[in-house]
Amino acid sequence: MDQSNASQPSRGAGLLLAAAIFALALNLRPAMAAVGPLLDLIEAATGMDSTTASLLTTLPVAMIGVGALSIRPLRRRLGERKGILLGAVLIGLSCLARAIFDGTAGLIASAVVVGIGVALIQALAPVVIKRAFPTRFGTVMGVYTTGIMGGAAVAAATAAGWAEAVGWAGALALWAVPAFLAAVVWMIAARDPAAEEPNRVAVAEGTHPELPFWKQPRAWALVPILGLGTSAYTLVLAWLPPYYVDMGQARTTAGFLLSGMTGAEVLAGVLVSLFIARFPDRRGPMLAAVALALIGLAGLVLAPVSLAIPVMLLLGLGIGAVFPLTLILAMDQIDDPVRSGDLLAFVQGGGYIIASLSPLAAGLLRDRLSDLSQAWTLMGLGLVAMAAMTLAFKPGGAKLQ
Repeated sequence: MDQSNASQPSRGAGLLLAAAIFALALNLRPAMAAVGPLLDLIEAATGMDSTTASLLTTLPVAMIGVGALSIRPLRRRLGERKGILLGAVLIGLSCLARAIFDGTAGLIASAVVVGIGVALIQALAPVVIKRAFPTRFGTVMGVYTTGIMGGAAVAAATAAGWAEAVGWAGALALWAVPAFLAAVVWMIAARDPAAEEPNRVAVAEGTHPELPFWKQPRAWALVPILGLGTSAYTLVLAWLPPYYVDMGQARTTAGFLLSGMTGAEVLAGVLVSLFIARFPDRRGPMLAAVALALIGLAGLVLAPVSLAIPVMLLLGLGIGAVFPLTLILAMDQIDDPVRSGDLLAFVQGGGYIIASLSPLAAGLLRDRLSDLSQAWTLMGLGLVAMAAMTLAFKPGGAKLQ
């Protein structure tokens, strides 16, 4: 059933819905982004090695992937309103739990629950966006991804300061507050009909007899594109601050560098939202974004301290543009909002499972080599491969069923 003609929200309701989506997006990364600047404190308090500590990023990212693959039955049972609300509540509860269960087992368990909450929102919010804002989909998706990166920037910048005031566990737990606030805003905004499928029962019972995505090679081709692009994001989120701390930089400085990089990612997200409509061929912007990221990576390996500021700027602009572009590229392939949401869930499922391996691999390298330079090099090779795969997605080509 084509739902592209479903009723759109009024201007006021649309602004409130967009604000709620932005508030939710702000909470999708702080539980991970706040860990990196505090990793030395966490390792000292819990006795974790780098490989174990990497699970605090690897597990949420992996759960995002698993949750995305399971999103259709979840949407069938919950719908988008309740599913997104549950996601926000789970994020808030898992952050709050870190103030109480601050040992290795508690932190790892909270990482799993965070991943489930983020998975619910990330799989369902783009469906709402495409249905409620069909003519401004690219713009609102840019706002959504900007919120994701903005939350990471704030978490990275404030982690060290909050840790000095309330301890590292308290600094992690404070992110429960905006998560619960976002849940309240969503409950108010989601009363608009555009926040839910017009006929969820019909959709749930299988009104899409099209060929399953796992039988379509083009759908599989999108998985490593999103996976490699997200790998770059998750790798720097987890290991950029420890990389600088290992080189003798202060914990606060390392946190501000990550915040500066994520601030550049926010700028990139804004630029994508403003200008992506002018580029129906997404390949040009994607290649430009990858080029910026590669230059930044070269500086990160060759002159990480002396060129720290330009390196963070280039990395942030590159990675920050790659992230929304991969999502937009996937959702370009199908016009129907629900069907395109199912595609994005399939692509994110495999892609985030791939992306979850990059922090783990970096942790293993750090334990064995005491150096993360090789991780940045491997990330650069992954981005080159991703850019090459993107070339197959020319506008006007074959679309998915």
